[in-house]
Amino acid sequence: MRVGIVCPYDWSAPGGVKQHIRDLAYALQDQGHEVSVLTPCEDESDLEPFVVSAGRPIPVPYNGSVARLSFGPVSAARVRRWVRDGDFDVVHVHEPASPSLSVLACWVCDGPLVATWHSSSERSRAMTAFYYLLQTAMEKISGRIAVSEKARQTLVENVGGDAVLIPNGVTCKQFEVGDPFDGYPRPGKTILFLGRIDEPRKGLHVLLEAMPSIVNRFGDIRLLIAGPGDIDGVRASLAPEIANHVEFLGLISEDDKVRAFKSADVYIAPNTGGESFGIVLLESMAAGTPVLASDIEAFAKVLEYGQAGALFANEDSADLAAQLEVLLTSDERCEALRIEGFRRSREFDWASVARDVVRVYEAVLQPGVKVEADFSGQVFGRFG
Repeated sequence: MRVGIVCPYDWSAPGGVKQHIRDLAYALQDQGHEVSVLTPCEDESDLEPFVVSAGRPIPVPYNGSVARLSFGPVSAARVRRWVRDGDFDVVHVHEPASPSLSVLACWVCDGPLVATWHSSSERSRAMTAFYYLLQTAMEKISGRIAVSEKARQTLVENVGGDAVLIPNGVTCKQFEVGDPFDGYPRPGKTILFLGRIDEPRKGLHVLLEAMPSIVNRFGDIRLLIAGPGDIDGVRASLAPEIANHVEFLGLISEDDKVRAFKSADVYIAPNTGGESFGIVLLESMAAGTPVLASDIEAFAKVLEYGQAGALFANEDSADLAAQLEVLLTSDERCEALRIEGFRRSREFDWASVARDVVRVYEAVLQPGVKVEADFSGQVFGRFG
């Protein structure tokens, strides 16, 4: 079938939703489907062949951070053109409750329409104000997917209705084989953080608060920090006793992400909230790198409450340091987590997850019906 997928977030920036959509597109193509992805994009220089740019995004506060989205009349016209040219059997939007291309696509599309909810959040004042207008979009969705129970609860509480639970996927083969960075493995221990470094809910501050204790216990340890953000500002804030133990990698490619996992003894995910799943945990486990994560519900569930990865008390830097010491001093514990983590990651391989998504597509398909552009009246009809 011909599948149109709408990504709400900037394709140029790293992020779980973008990664989910990219991997889904590849998995669908591997299964013989034709795929086109519409997305905002700051940098159009190196797009995959199936990606169509909807123009530059703008920063918008959303779900506890600043998301780069596209919204407004110009974006709506681009969505409409993409739908008209696509000849799609089904259109699949992601995060349709955000002020983005996704809700525009809901308004524009007439025909089989599927939506996936990723984020976990409480209903905000903005959502309440937007709700009346949002309903005109939500009513057009014929198939609903949530990537986690938390995301499903967000859908139920904010929008109403229910969804099929299909978790995020990971392309295990992408992470199973790879070489570490030059100079790794090194004589001392190495730990890894991945994420936007100046986004509080990613929890880098919790890890950095734990570092003096970690350095005191492991004098040769090195922390690799990979991700975009204000590197100079974070570097300037480091305590003198840990500064020489921290290396900033900046924004890294997917290939270098695999190398980063292969270079680390432990991957640390200190996120403080706002997560509905934890795809990067699965990527680390697929690469064979043990995981130590905060015990927020989304992460605890992925890690099977400590069986497939270690957990520490959320926002507790002392417990982070204590649990890391257990891992770095016990080869037996690390090896057990490698084995259990790898097993767990295979349960979420995209080959299986994509088949579940296709079943949702098949449930909403209408014989002989293609998705058409029908923008008139959908946004403003309720005000007439």
